[in-house]
Amino acid sequence: MRTIIAFIIVFVILVLVHEFGHFFFAKRSGILVREFSIGMGPKLFATRRNNTTYTLRLLPLGGYVRMAGWQDDDDEIKPGTTLTLTLNEAGVVTRINTSNKVTLQGGVPVQVDHLDLVNDLSITGYENGDDSALKTFAVDHDATIIEPDGTEVVIAPSDVQFQNASVWRRLLVNFAGPMNNFLLAILAFIVVGLLSGVPQPNTNQIGTVEAGSPAAKAGLAANAHVQSINGTKIANFTDVQKAIKAQKNDRLTVVAKQAGTTKTVTITPNKQGMIGVGVHVDHGLGVSVRYGFTQTWELTTRVLTVLKSMVTGHFSLNKLAGPVGIYKMTETSAQGGLISLIIFLGYLSLNLGIMNLIPIPVLDGGKILLNLLEIVRRKPLSQEKEGVVTLIGAGLMVLLLIAVTINDIMRQF
Repeated sequence: MRTIIAFIIVFVILVLVHEFGHFFFAKRSGILVREFSIGMGPKLFATRRNNTTYTLRLLPLGGYVRMAGWQDDDDEIKPGTTLTLTLNEAGVVTRINTSNKVTLQGGVPVQVDHLDLVNDLSITGYENGDDSALKTFAVDHDATIIEPDGTEVVIAPSDVQFQNASVWRRLLVNFAGPMNNFLLAILAFIVVGLLSGVPQPNTNQIGTVEAGSPAAKAGLAANAHVQSINGTKIANFTDVQKAIKAQKNDRLTVVAKQAGTTKTVTITPNKQGMIGVGVHVDHGLGVSVRYGFTQTWELTTRVLTVLKSMVTGHFSLNKLAGPVGIYKMTETSAQGGLISLIIFLGYLSLNLGIMNLIPIPVLDGGKILLNLLEIVRRKPLSQEKEGVVTLIGAGLMVLLLIAVTINDIMRQF
């Protein structure tokens, strides 16, 4: 149960942070965000605020930000469909019901002849079953439509659609998701630094001294600054390790500054050649912030090296993980405690950000590539061509996900 809870929390945080990047910059760009969903599949809960419907869905394996222009309501509502309309005092449509799950009190039934919820904002049809005369209803710019599953969202007029924003704004919206993942990774490692401390091997100050260890018995205290060992000057913790290893199990004469005074102690390493001291760790804010950036950069170079090897060298599904593989990694991280889980969250967020920037259609990187192509060509691809490219990319991603998931399952056996 702990693993399941940890898995859901990690996925919800990743999706929330990623999609919030798209959401925030879409809003700032004047693009209507019709729905912000956490989870996929059947709707569990929905609320609407500032023209955006926020939904929680059953399957915690993803989420999405649905922007105006990404789905054409005109294509969903066919001629002959019967709708229920709510009108204001001026006779303008404010709500459109297409669902059998919802009943609009006082709604007007209309059999659609044709409608335009993008440009003209009108619905033409036969009111109350009277097929003797067509009637046209004006639709409010911020009218809502209740979809077949009962989700109520704002319609998508052309002036607030994604594709009608400038290419630079669209590029920023597409990049914002991965950018948020990088920021989350940095934040996660900053928190790790604050909670567990950042090792400082480049100082001659030691950290903890293990109780009952040779160092503790000799009187060496935690956080002491080791000046020299057997006459050899000590500059950092690596020098301490080298000096102990060089003397094997012989006695060590250690000069250290502790509690404001310089003290000389004699330490005999144990049978394993250890004296029981650890590296100094710093819990300071500045050190932790620097660790957040350096650790993120170090892991980024590792991930990019692996991706490069998959392209230029031997491709292996074992280098990838799907939901099953991530679940198993979450289980291991949860067993390691909170710090381990936060490290895993940072690593997973970083991977999600990098993978989303791969220039494959359907991923953010593919959309960014199309934006850059539009900047060079000074015109976008036709919607038909972009749709074909996206469909091919989606098919490839589905096949890859299936292959990776099967491979994850096989590895468990």
